[in-house]
Amino acid sequence: MPDGSAVILAKGNGMSASRFVRCLALLVVGAMVAAGPVQAQSSPFDSFPVPAGSAPHDVAPASNGLVWYTAQAQGAAGRLDPRSGKIDRIPLGDGSAPHGVIVGPDQAAWITDGGRDAIVRVDPVTLAVTRFPLPKERRNANLNTAVFDKRGHLWFTGQSGIYGELDPKSGQMRVFDAPRGPGAYGICVTPDASVYFASLAGSYLGRIDPTSGAAQVIEPPTPRQGARRVWSDSMGRVWISEWNAGKLGMFDPATHRWREWKLPGSDPHAYAVFVDEKDIVWLSEWSANALVRFDPRTERFETFALPRPHANVRQMMGRPGEVWLSESGTDHLLRYRSSPTISGN
Repeated sequence: MPDGSAVILAKGNGMSASRFVRCLALLVVGAMVAAGPVQAQSSPFDSFPVPAGSAPHDVAPASNGLVWYTAQAQGAAGRLDPRSGKIDRIPLGDGSAPHGVIVGPDQAAWITDGGRDAIVRVDPVTLAVTRFPLPKERRNANLNTAVFDKRGHLWFTGQSGIYGELDPKSGQMRVFDAPRGPGAYGICVTPDASVYFASLAGSYLGRIDPTSGAAQVIEPPTPRQGARRVWSDSMGRVWISEWNAGKLGMFDPATHRWREWKLPGSDPHAYAVFVDEKDIVWLSEWSANALVRFDPRTERFETFALPRPHANVRQMMGRPGEVWLSESGTDHLLRYRSSPTISGN
């Protein structure tokens, strides 16, 4: 039944109330049809639940279509098949608290296990677990993130103030003190085989000499910015997420110059950063609970709201056409399709 104002308007124009309502309904339907593509737009994300209480910290898609993640709260690794939703859960032992996971040249999952003070390998076929423990004098390192260099050596960080190198073939490990003490966090390798890490507590970018193991401190323009994660693009430029400053930073080793961009929104906090195969930069932004896309060519940001509140995305990785996120706060993995068609999935 129309409200009083609708009836008065209809009578004042010589139109019956029922006819007015019919016309109004047609107008509404027409507007809905015209606006349909916007209103009916589905979420750009595919969601994959993992076992409750997993608190998936990091995620790493493999080239075979499977996706590894660390179930930090359960001391386990997980492997998801996005096509079926099937999950393999691999316990890592008493006291395990896995943080980072990457896929190595051998297609195995390599994990930084802060609870066991060890680098852990999970075989991609048998799911057998192999541990490479830190030296006894280097325990309580709060292991964080790892990356493989061009020689097949694994470099890793520990927030207690260390970084190190593991030769998987020999099992030999070197561990070094990070400049300024605690804080070593994200780590990456550039196309020219240089190794960089970000220090959250130290607020700097570090470049490691792979021979001596010494680290050079590279200061971002913003003091106390909280450099958290780090990733290289195809040109060797190094991108960092500045947690405290809410900025995206970029260091160009070719020119030794920095650039920074403030993320959109009120009081942004940039956690994870990932650069895809097209050199598009992706970030997780905690204040807005969003995925943020940055195109270095246009220097423009796009923001995509995450499907669940308090997602707490701590890490992102990808493969061609896909960006993967770990929702540690909701026990989900997310896939964002950055290309319209993905083969094999």
